[in-house]
Amino acid sequence: MSASDIEAAAARWVDDHGECLYRYALVRVHKPEVAEDLVQETFLAGVRGYEKFGARSSERSWLVGILKNKIVDHFRKLGRETSFTDMQFLSNEYSEKFVSVGFWDHEKGPHEWRPGADEVIHRTEFWQVMRDCLTKLPQKVRDVFTMREMDDVPSKEICAILSITDSNLWVMLHRARMALRECLEMNWFDKPAGGRA
Repeated sequence: MSASDIEAAAARWVDDHGECLYRYALVRVHKPEVAEDLVQETFLAGVRGYEKFGARSSERSWLVGILKNKIVDHFRKLGRETSFTDMQFLSNEYSEKFVSVGFWDHEKGPHEWRPGADEVIHRTEFWQVMRDCLTKLPQKVRDVFTMREMDDVPSKEICAILSITDSNLWVMLHRARMALRECLEMNWFDKPAGGRA
């Protein structure tokens, strides 16, 4: 493949996939400038590796795969320690929802979502509320959740990237899920707009 063919393909990526890749990165890193840099790095890596692409998948899937790796590298470079606010969140957030022996108190816990609630994940408005809810989590808790639940990064790799233990990972995931569920209940499922098909 000639250099001009690769250049033409790269120019088309910006129009065809740029917005999608940017939104994908922004949901995970929550900083517009970092998301933009990651997308640019993805396009650059795509140009360098285009000859290896071989059209085994769609261009968008291939570029998203590159972007996922760039996001993981971004978190790896940060290599942050758990901050006090993260630990405070983990020990105190929603603690009133548990009985004294540590079991979930169903009277105080989240209620069942109405039938058909799983269909809302295809709605743009739902994902905006989800992004808003994610931004309310402490940074490290949000990073753990997005890497594990949205990007399918293996648990051991997350622990290594963020310098946390396996038990810390599972506690963070549990607390993130509870916090997100409560936020979604208040801001989506309990609102009239959230219930409309």
